[in-house]
Amino acid sequence: MNFLGHVVRFIIAAIVLMVVSWIVPGFAVGGFWSALMLALVIALLGWVVEGIFGKRVNPFGRGIVGFIVSALVIWIGQYVVDHVQVSLLGAVLAALVIGIIDLFIPVSTPFDAGRRSKDHA
Repeated sequence: MNFLGHVVRFIIAAIVLMVVSWIVPGFAVGGFWSALMLALVIALLGWVVEGIFGKRVNPFGRGIVGFIVSALVIWIGQYVVDHVQVSLLGAVLAALVIGIIDLFIPVSTPFDAGRRSKDHA
């Protein structure tokens, strides 16, 4: 995927995070740049988690383990990005809403694209 495709995916992910912050109580993103940085942090943390624990445990996976890891990654992201506040319940609800949105509008990051191309090879 080209550079512009990666940028578009992160912009879409940031918009999804802003929508989620509007819907989910306990999940607040201060603006577009904070959402964009949070999308980057979530992608990086997901990549690190997958690198440490393997493909079965990653925030983008399906199932209860992927859901819990996703909520934890979102919750940890608040400590890395300014103007983001997430309660533990907010992280769980955000992971749920993001998972539902992802069913209809799949948003993958550059880190997902590299992993998926390796999975299909």
